[in-house]
Order: sequence, then C-alpha cells, then structure tokens
Amino acid sequence: LTLRNPADGADPPRAVGCSGAEVNTWSPAELRTFLASAQASPLYPLWLLLITTGLRRGEALGLRWQDIDLDAQTIAIRQTRVQLGYEIVTSTPKTHKGKRLVALDAHTTAILAQLRQEREERAGETGDPLDPAALVFEDEAGHPLHPSRATRLFQRAAKRAGVPVIRLHDLRHTHATLALAA
Repeated sequence: LTLRNPADGADPPRAVGCSGAEVNTWSPAELRTFLASAQASPLYPLWLLLITTGLRRGEALGLRWQDIDLDAQTIAIRQTRVQLGYEIVTSTPKTHKGKRLVALDAHTTAILAQLRQEREERAGETGDPLDPAALVFEDEAGHPLHPSRATRLFQRAAKRAGVPVIRLHDLRHTHATLALAA
C-alpha cells in the first residue's frame, strides 16, 4: 500500500500582494521631474490621476465621465478595463471593497475638468453631447486606451523625463509611499 497526499499535486495560493515583481518607487524629486516633463502630454491627466490617487491601471482606464463628480472632487470606482491575453475585458471590481469613492485633490480635479471641457467641445463639433458613459481616457483616435499601450506610453514618458523607468503599477506604490511619508 502506497500512501499519497493529494495536496502534493496542488499549487498553493500565493500570499496576498505577492506578485513576485520587484517594487520600485520614485522619490518626490523624481515624481516632480516626471510630472513637469509630461505636462504637455495628452496623457498627463491619466498619469496625474494614477499618481495622486493610487488607482490601479484597470480602474483608471475603466473610468467614465459619469463616475466623476467634479463638484464633490471624487471619483467612483464602478468598473475596470483589464487585459486577458491581449483582449480587453470590462467588468466590475473584483471585490466589494474595490467599489469605492476616491477623493481628488484640487489640481487633479482642475485637470480632469479641463479634459472634460475639451471632450465636450469635440463632441459638440459633431452636434452630439458628451456621452456620460464614455471612457475618460482614450487614444489619439478617440478609442479606449489599451492597457498595454498605456503601459508602453508611460515607460516612454519616464524615459523622456530622465527618471528611472518603473512599472506603471509602481505609481500605486509611489503614491502609498509618499502618502505614508506625509
């Protein structure tokens, strides 16, 4: 009789938050350098939002105009746009805690208000109002920004700024590190 433990063939779950990727963050000076360099970029509002709120890439790319309350300076995380392979899946946040209200600072609110005004003007050129369900962040052709493309554009922007090239997700860690230091 041979004894066998069926659990030996199972892959144990990873510890929460343990992706295996090295976490890198920017210093306050590197962050200022990046933001100053990226200010003229059409994606500056996205980079600023990620840095000032600590949102995940999928949360920011799933953000719709109806999810932003400029008067209350908040955004509601109600959907995400994530990548499975190269396909995009739009869904609700994975957990109940993922659906949340996030506060915005005055500068980020002003930048989002300016972006909204630009989009309303562009929509008005066709005679249509801005669709509240439209995604906030799009590419230069007006299509939803693909998550992989957002990552590549972020890395190029970091390189242009002369700061260390970190993962886009590391902006979340940079936000948390700077918030704790403050």
